[in-house]
Amino acid sequence: MRLSLDTKVMAYAEGLVIAPGDGAKHAAALRLLEATADVEMALSRQSLAELHALLARRGGHTAAECSRRVRLWAERAELVDSGEAVFEAALDLAAERELRIFDALILAAAVQARCDLLLSEDLQDGFSWRGVVVSNPFGPAPEARLKRLLAGS
Repeated sequence: MRLSLDTKVMAYAEGLVIAPGDGAKHAAALRLLEATADVEMALSRQSLAELHALLARRGGHTAAECSRRVRLWAERAELVDSGEAVFEAALDLAAERELRIFDALILAAAVQARCDLLLSEDLQDGFSWRGVVVSNPFGPAPEARLKRLLAGS
């Protein structure tokens, strides 16, 4: 299995609270990272840039600390650029499914990286596009492969 994470999943793992009541998602995100430690991961550079901005804006970290933390994520995963093919696919996806372009870019990057799962709280749980299935790791019913990983941790 090969997976990708969206920005919010990484932000929760970093301990950022996105909205009131999200504190419990930090522990869930850490469990998720532990359970997937041996799973191949691909991350879009765009998601990492968004994480950098969130760490600064919501986390109050210095630019140097934000860069250090983002580099740790980058070391764990294959990085996917939003090159021409990814960008064009994202534009098509955004138009066809009326998605926000940033979400479409993350999903298109996961497709480019040949991921099986994209863990995202923002996209529709169970949505599938070009072989990548979206799973909300904080939802009541995680995708079967993700559920098996979490059960094994």
